[in-house]
Amino acid sequence: MISYEPLFETMKRKHITSYKLQKAGFSRATYYSIRQGNSVSTNTINQLCRLLQCSVSEVMEYVEDDPAPKG
Repeated sequence: MISYEPLFETMKRKHITSYKLQKAGFSRATYYSIRQGNSVSTNTINQLCRLLQCSVSEVMEYVEDDPAPKG
């Protein structure tokens, strides 16, 4: 699955709040959707990278899902 934890770490490291993102033109609804782990478009990832001046890996990462129990 895709995790957006790197985004929140990057924001913290760069002292960027969700309010600052909103003031820069990033949708508050999209931010809260990401907080809930919903998928977003590559355009959204592009916008975050541009606003935060960072790479994609600083916004999202792949984390392997827990394997289904066998039984």
